[in-house]
Amino acid sequence: MGTTQLKMLKLVLLLTFTEICAAENDITLTVFTVTSKSMTVQWSGQTGASSYKITATPKNSPERSVFAQFGGNTVMGSVNSLSPNTMYTMQLEAMDNAFNVLSSAETEETTAPEVPTIDQAYSKHSDSITLEFTEVSGASSYILRAQSVVGDFFSETVVGSSPGTVMQLQPYTDYRLSVMSVNSGGRSQPSYTIEAGTVVMAPKLNASSPDSGTILVNWTPVEHAVLYTLCIIREGSNSRLKLNTTDTMVNFDDLEAGTTYCIKGMAWDSEGRVGDDLTVCQITRPPSPAVTQVLVTQGRSLGVYVNWVSVKGAESYIALTTNGQNCTSAGSGFCFIIPVECGQNHSVSVTAYNKAGPSSPSHPADYITYPCPPENIWVEEPTAGDCSVVWDEVPLVEYYMAFIKRDDGTEKSCNSTETTCPFFCMCGYTYLTTVFPYNQAGSSPYSQVRNYTTIPCCPEGVSINLVSTETLEVMWSPVKGAELYETTAAQTNDVIHCNDTAPVCALSDLKCNTAYSVTVTPCSDLRGCNHTCTPHTHETAPCAPEIINMTQSNNSTYRVQFTNPNTPNTNYTITAIGRLDTHTCHARNNSCELTQLPCGSTYEVMAVATTTVGKSLPGYTKLLETGPCCPRFVNVTQVTQAMTNVTWTPGSGARFYITSLMSSRGHAKCHTLDTHCLMGCITCGTNYSVNLEAISSSGHKSECKYHGFSSSACCPTSVKFFRRANLSLRVYWRSLGPQIQNHTVELYGTGANYTCITAAGSKYCDVQEETCGDVYTVVVAPMGQNGSKVSFCQARTYSVPCPGSNAGMKISRGRRSMN
Repeated sequence: MGTTQLKMLKLVLLLTFTEICAAENDITLTVFTVTSKSMTVQWSGQTGASSYKITATPKNSPERSVFAQFGGNTVMGSVNSLSPNTMYTMQLEAMDNAFNVLSSAETEETTAPEVPTIDQAYSKHSDSITLEFTEVSGASSYILRAQSVVGDFFSETVVGSSPGTVMQLQPYTDYRLSVMSVNSGGRSQPSYTIEAGTVVMAPKLNASSPDSGTILVNWTPVEHAVLYTLCIIREGSNSRLKLNTTDTMVNFDDLEAGTTYCIKGMAWDSEGRVGDDLTVCQITRPPSPAVTQVLVTQGRSLGVYVNWVSVKGAESYIALTTNGQNCTSAGSGFCFIIPVECGQNHSVSVTAYNKAGPSSPSHPADYITYPCPPENIWVEEPTAGDCSVVWDEVPLVEYYMAFIKRDDGTEKSCNSTETTCPFFCMCGYTYLTTVFPYNQAGSSPYSQVRNYTTIPCCPEGVSINLVSTETLEVMWSPVKGAELYETTAAQTNDVIHCNDTAPVCALSDLKCNTAYSVTVTPCSDLRGCNHTCTPHTHETAPCAPEIINMTQSNNSTYRVQFTNPNTPNTNYTITAIGRLDTHTCHARNNSCELTQLPCGSTYEVMAVATTTVGKSLPGYTKLLETGPCCPRFVNVTQVTQAMTNVTWTPGSGARFYITSLMSSRGHAKCHTLDTHCLMGCITCGTNYSVNLEAISSSGHKSECKYHGFSSSACCPTSVKFFRRANLSLRVYWRSLGPQIQNHTVELYGTGANYTCITAAGSKYCDVQEETCGDVYTVVVAPMGQNGSKVSFCQARTYSVPCPGSNAGMKISRGRRSMN
């Protein structure tokens, strides 16, 4: 053989060896399933293989190997006759036609344990069967297989040892059961199958107690049951009663009231097997309680205190009156029936309750309540100062006690069998009246309080001052009972110039040189206005004269002619004012002469009237000049609800000013020489336009307009104050003006102070009082746009007694100015 042929043979052998190695590396072997004595494997096919040989060799065991051979087209095969619970090495060899091994693969697996044997199967519950079986070596768990005889149910249950229970079965049903052992290799074959059935269900007992000595038990029939067994035992006792019945209802009599009994029920099938058991516990109704005491109590509301002897087994009690009222108790031997009607004669009985129901009611106990208060109480005043408290008659009353308290603390009472009580009443006071009826049970625990306010007194110390030529300022001392003051002048057709809570008023825009009869009328919300007050007269300043003509008499003298608009004996002064000098003349008629006037000067010539009341405004001057300058700013400050003070800076060339506040609800005007003016007739809560006329000495005018002015919100009227049922204090009022405002309410007491701010539009405010019987000064004021409160609303003083006082609520009223 040549060298070339030898090389070719080596190449062929090398390629063949490479293919064989590749084939050995490509084949795979896995265990598909195992049993106790067999193992099934599967593999990947080998190209060129004509057969496969599987050899099972025990590992760590002297037993012999077992093999099986399969055709070349097979990829799965089993090896039988193996030993249970044994580790085997499984070897696969792929062979050609000459039985040469082309490739091989190995794997290890354990056979399943031996097949268990069922010893017995039994059912103690309607939804389960318990199997007892022999445990086998090497088993880590067992599978209990159950299948219904009719084939509509199949389940497998894993258990760790014997016995094992199959759950979720149907009552009174037959099943085929088997057991398989399991280890890491797999499960054994099922054991021989046995048949067993579940027992019947337990009866679903419903227990009730129709009375204190009986328990009734019933249930729906149990399918396949032919007999029922019930066992009853008293709680805390070892004695029991057992009975069998074919009925579905049992009545246990002669039991102890208010005692818990437990009843266990079982059903039997036709084969004599007892089914599930079910236990229910039922308490008998409590015995009837005995009422020991019924007492009518007094307090904020009339009540009845009921007391009884507690009974065994009762969880709660209900006391019921013959008029349908009741109270309950959660176990204690008493309760309160609140409220009850006054002036009544009733009885009350008590019933005990537990889960079983009510006991029989106790024997009724009678009681009588206190008399009712009068439904209507009022005050009659046929003549001023002669008052009487009058009330409706109340039945079953022996006598009445009437209490009359004045708002300054003065108190009067009277004992009467009639329905009236006279007393003296002064103007400007509020009287609080209440009446308590009495009978043999005592007095009514409460009574309505009625207040009566007499007409307010006329103010004293009225003073009228001329604050400008056409404005009168009226001041007076506040009077008791007045909530509002109306100031009128007869000469203005009794138009109300001021409608205010403050004791001051400005009558502006009046006629000059006129005597006005001014009346201050106090008013209250309850009694209206006192129109019997005496008027007071005061005169305005004289009217300003007007210069008609100025003629020159000679080089230094001028005759001035002017009007004479005032009453006789009015003094007139004519003044000529230049840049460096001033000249005057006086007269009582309509002309006078100014002398020694230097030539070449410009003068402002004016006339002024003087009377005992005061001076008029200067008349218009005669001169050549340009119009005067408007003031740079005008400041409007509100003094009271109906008065403003207008100030402005001087205008160059201006001698007179006419200031006007205009609105859709009215206007105010002031004509003055000063740079300020006090103006009345202001309506609260109103937007005003501010106009000013600056007038020169010769009568030249300049119309001036400024930013608008909004008067403050209206101070509330009819401020009332009372205690509420929940111990809070309520302040309420009536708002004036068209605006919806927030209000601030301040209470200054001797013991504590309170403050609250209401929402817009609200007309009351509640304050939780910490102490009772205090005296409070109450101020209710609207809030401005910037959040500040109106400072000139008036205060009122109230005295509030503690609740439960027979005299009712004590109220006093007064006035206080706020800083």
